[in-house]
Formats: sequence, C-alpha cells, structure tokens
Amino acid sequence: MDDKVLLQVTNLQKYFPVKGVKGPGVQAVEGVSLEIKKGETLGLVGESGCGKTTLGRTILRLHEPTCGRIVYDGNTIYDSGGFDIPLKDKDGKQVLDKNGKPLTTKSKKTSQDMLPFRRKMQIIFQDPLASLDPRMTVGEIIGEAIDIHKLASSKEERSEMIKSFLSDVGLNTEHANRFPHEFSGGQQQRVGIARALAVKPEFIVCDEPISALDVSIQSQIVNMLEDMQNELGLTYLFIAHDLSVVRHISNRIGVMYLGSLIELGESYELYKHPLHPYTKTLLSAIPVPDPEKSRARKRIVLEGDISSPMNPPKGCRFHTRCPYATQKCKEEIPQFKEYGKDHWAACHLLG
Repeated sequence: MDDKVLLQVTNLQKYFPVKGVKGPGVQAVEGVSLEIKKGETLGLVGESGCGKTTLGRTILRLHEPTCGRIVYDGNTIYDSGGFDIPLKDKDGKQVLDKNGKPLTTKSKKTSQDMLPFRRKMQIIFQDPLASLDPRMTVGEIIGEAIDIHKLASSKEERSEMIKSFLSDVGLNTEHANRFPHEFSGGQQQRVGIARALAVKPEFIVCDEPISALDVSIQSQIVNMLEDMQNELGLTYLFIAHDLSVVRHISNRIGVMYLGSLIELGESYELYKHPLHPYTKTLLSAIPVPDPEKSRARKRIVLEGDISSPMNPPKGCRFHTRCPYATQKCKEEIPQFKEYGKDHWAACHLLG
C-alpha cells in the first residue's frame, strides 16, 4: 500500500427527488468525506439501505452527485463549488496575507468528462446476472470495453485479450462464446470481474461482489480479488454486509448509517476498540464458531426501525435507536473527529 492518496471525497451528498413530494427527497448520502490510498482496500459496512451502494456509484458518477467534491489522482472529476481552495503563487507556494494566514478562493462548479477516467475507475456489481446483457456473449461483453477505449489494434489482439482476461478470473477460453445465463452464479461474477479488468483499471468499487454467492464460492472470489490486487496494484472500495469478510480483506473500514459515515478506522483497531454505539452493535452480531464463547457474549439488540431517508431525524441520525442518546444528540449533529491515530467517529458521547 502506498501513502499516495488516490481518491479524495469531500462533503459528498446524493439526494433523489420524489415526484409530488416537496423537499430534497430521499437523502441517500449526506456529507460523506473520506480518502483512499493507492493500493489499499477500504471496506464499507452498514445496514441495507444506509447508502453504501449509492456512495460507491456516486463516486464513479454513475449517479450524478447533488453536492460535494470528488478528486481522483489529483484530478477534480466533480466539484459543486463553495469550497475554499488555497491560493498558490507561480512556484506553487501558499500565498499568505499580512497576518501570515493562508489566503483562499472559492472553487467554481466543475463536472469533468468521465470517459478518460472510466478506464481507471470500474465497478463490480452486486447482482452478476442483472449486470450482464443477456443478448451478448461473454466475449462480446468483455470486448465491448476494449472497443470503446480502443485498446486493441486488431481483431486478433482483441481476441487474445479476451482470452487472457477470462484466464485471469479462472474461466476457460471457450466460455467466450457462451451467454450469461449458461453460467453458475460464481462464474457470472467472474465474468463481471473480467469485464471490470478489461480496461486495466486502477480503482474498483466492489459492490457486495459475494453477497449473492454460496459460501464455498465466496472465499474463492475474495481470494481472487486479493491475488489480483497484489499482482496489478489495484485499489478497492469493498462494500459488503459480512463483517468477517470485510475484516479479512480490508486495510481500513468505514461504517455508514442512514447516509452518513459515522466511524472510520484501521481494520484491527475498529474491531478491537469500536467507538460508536452503532459499530458496537454491528460487531456484536458477528457469529462466533464456538458455542461456549457464543453463549458468553452479550448481543446488543437495537429497538425501533431505521428512520426514513426522506425525513431523517434532527441531530445525530442514530439517536432514535441509540440506548445512550442524550438531549444534545437530538439537537446537534456530531462532528466527525479523530479520537485516536487514524480512528474517526461522529458521536457526542465521545466528548
């Protein structure tokens, strides 16, 4: 893993308007800020409907952001404006005022053409069959990306590239002539991975790539993703429900609740010393393959239902289910602050 920041997301928001309803609509992602370093895997967990998938797709601009900034490898691919940008002179040095304070200017709204970045940023979809065109053969599906980005100079080179990508994901070359419905779930997911690899990307959003697969196949896919990361130097945003898998594959883990990022930290640290009450609840639900230890563990059970993203509660979004909520939690939004080395959380109880 490199120290270089490959992806930087600042105050990202995504609202889906609802026809006939006043207001912003469904607030799927609300004020998420994070960084992903080159070569690392950032895991993202949370309940169904918390905004994990929407965040991943908005980062790739498959969903157009409502607000925020997305910077990939130093290139701003989206900026809604309103951010303070440091002023620098021709030598690249920070410009200071007479009191020695940094001078800044407001950014302008930008929305850069994404085609050059599609080669660098790819996605593996959650449902492999639904994401593959049933009218196209596997060879045509993989070859389509090669054609769009003009990666092959001849039909022979194109054919060899398709065979190579199929081989990389554990499929046979004759599979190129088959249609998606002729494969098992695990094989369909391998086709989806091969399609993502066809443009030789640097960053891949893995949107619950194993949730629809059998347990025996899940380990194969996870191991394959790890091997490809080591061989190709890939960077992952790994979205999943299975906390054990996320812990295994991730360098750092982010926890989302109702569209907001509420905790972020290194994998081992977050599992051993969770800070947010919601994170503690999620970790208490992980099955332990030891009957004695399982009986001795205390399971934290939340009461009530998750609030509607169309009308989220004021203050901390988790306060309606938090057993430790105070009046301050109901009135003020907690700041996302660092409480240890690279361990961030948003909770008033932490001080």
